[in-house]
Amino acid sequence: MVKEPVRILVVGGGYVGMYTALRLQRQLKPELKRGEAEIVVVTPDPYMTYQPFLPEAAAGSISPRHVVVPLRRVLDRCRIVIGEVKAVDHAKRTASFTTLATEDEGTGAVDITYDELVLAPGSISRTLPVPGLAEHGVGFKTVEEAIGLRNHVIEQMDIASSTRDPAIRDAALTFVFVGGGYAGVEALGELEDMARYASRYYHNVKAEDMKWILVEASGRILPEVGEEMGKYTVRELRRRNIDVRLETRLDTCEDRVAVLSDGSRFPTRTLVWTAGVKPHPVLAATDLPLNERGRLDCTAQLTVNGATHAWGAGDAAAVPDVTADEPGKECAPNAQHAVRQARTLGDNIAASLRGQPLKEYTHKYVGSVASLGLHKGVAHVYGRKLKGYPAWFMHRVYHLSRVPTVNRKSRVLAEWTLSGLFKREIVSLGSLEHPRAEFELAAGGRGPKESS
Repeated sequence: MVKEPVRILVVGGGYVGMYTALRLQRQLKPELKRGEAEIVVVTPDPYMTYQPFLPEAAAGSISPRHVVVPLRRVLDRCRIVIGEVKAVDHAKRTASFTTLATEDEGTGAVDITYDELVLAPGSISRTLPVPGLAEHGVGFKTVEEAIGLRNHVIEQMDIASSTRDPAIRDAALTFVFVGGGYAGVEALGELEDMARYASRYYHNVKAEDMKWILVEASGRILPEVGEEMGKYTVRELRRRNIDVRLETRLDTCEDRVAVLSDGSRFPTRTLVWTAGVKPHPVLAATDLPLNERGRLDCTAQLTVNGATHAWGAGDAAAVPDVTADEPGKECAPNAQHAVRQARTLGDNIAASLRGQPLKEYTHKYVGSVASLGLHKGVAHVYGRKLKGYPAWFMHRVYHLSRVPTVNRKSRVLAEWTLSGLFKREIVSLGSLEHPRAEFELAAGGRGPKESS
């Protein structure tokens, strides 16, 4: 049993961070009560985002606050620090981090010591040096981006409805998505479905007036659901007049004109970048071993290779897949593995503190499900291939079972039930991005558009 106070530092409050801390709360309950252990979670946000629900939040099927899980409520036996880890010196067992008060204090980053380290900062959007991307692109990894994109799409429809300039109207009704993975396809499918529904309330904007374009550099989309279901998805999207361009890249988007590698040019006010992710940059600011792609070099027991008292899982870790037929294969960096790895990780940390043997992480990939809009989807689960309504229904059932806490499950289910009984909301709340704009104008200041 643990005899001395032990501090477990969890870096990140995403899937791995939250579920590992939750598991440790349960496994180390006696030690936590006796003050022999302490769990500290350092995370930039006070909540965990359930990312599979972001497309539905963007489409208005789920309220934004029900897509996130408040960490302080779930991790009631942990110390939650809202901050960002900047560097880790594992040789000295210290981590440097900043908080929301750091700038006001003027003290710079502060250090925290630890005995056990769980490094799970997740990933960030992988961008390329495409001219104009930083100025005009938007990602789709956070709830803020999802809701901002929903408001933006409806706002563009309002602009198109009110302008008399055909060039402005055409650009406003052109929506370009780059990346044919889960995020890009699901976001495009849900938002196109939402915009198609909203167009019935505009007297001069029809669904066929809008251009939806999906750009993918490889020759297929949704590789997770298999080649056959990927081809079905392409046919389904094209049937909805969505322009799917395979083996095509975005060359530039300067001056709000998307120029593709096939020579096509699309004036657009909406460019969504979902072309993959890369490990969080904090990993490079540690003295821990990384693989060639910048992820933590981990063992099947979720320890970091060559570093004692250091653990990793999820997007930030390269974990060997012991169930794979081919040697050297790693677990895919997705939510299905992250949640299960977190449970094994929590169990192994508790076992390590108690001097017990560690277990290997083993999980046979069961398949994938994807939503393509209301009542539309694809799935490849346990070798069975589904499409249309059955796949969409499976998508909802699966993710409802996986979203944390009974509170969130009940709220999401209630919203789905109500959305089936009543019409969709088509209101844009774009002013949320600048909540003080009205008051600044009233006080004699300049609004955000004037000052920019």
